[in-house]
Amino acid sequence: MADWAPIAKEYDPLKAGSIDGTDEEPHDRAIWRAMLARYVPNKGVTGDPHLTLFVARLNLQTTEEKLKEVFSRYGDIRKIRLVRDLVTGFSKGYAFIEYKEERALLKAHRDANRLVIDQHEIFVDFELERTLKGWIPRRLGGGFGGKKESGQLRFGGRDRPFRKPINLPNMKNDFYGEGSSEKRNWSREGTRDWRTRDRDHERSRDKRWPERDRSWAWGDSERERDSKEERSRGRERKDRDR
Repeated sequence: MADWAPIAKEYDPLKAGSIDGTDEEPHDRAIWRAMLARYVPNKGVTGDPHLTLFVARLNLQTTEEKLKEVFSRYGDIRKIRLVRDLVTGFSKGYAFIEYKEERALLKAHRDANRLVIDQHEIFVDFELERTLKGWIPRRLGGGFGGKKESGQLRFGGRDRPFRKPINLPNMKNDFYGEGSSEKRNWSREGTRDWRTRDRDHERSRDKRWPERDRSWAWGDSERERDSKEERSRGRERKDRDR
């Protein structure tokens, strides 16, 4: 954990598939695909990778001229490379745009993402193929893209950095290590408090019960005395009537 950083210094599909870069098992099939992939970057590509944008999700009918028209509004373009199929010559739907200045690159990266070109919402990111060792593109299960709904988010890039991991060893020590005896003592004391309180409650209740019994007994004796007096009065009346 000492060398942990929010931005990946080297691409690892397993770490990129983790929200904090600490996963040890892949959680989706794309990560397996990326781990098994043998991707070799195109060594024939020229230009400055730190001034190059990656543009994807293009309409297959979009041309270099259209891309130049749209992206030249952010700054001077040095070169545009629309990736095409070697056999058919058709567009593969993604391109690389190299700017002359970093300011134009950052502006295009900020404003051109999710721009609609030829009825297609495009995706814009920095080029990582030549800047990040071990890079695996998303079509092979890697990349830093992905949607929350698909459950295939990738982390470690500038737009989606790793989150700070939780220090699990310290948490285990707190729960199961040094502090466990204190917590056990506390729990035992707590149970003692409950037990003593229950005993006190029972004792007080036992004390109250005789009082209630005496009150009920007193009430019964009063009723009996009243009934005796009423009977004696009734007898006296009968004797007078005679």
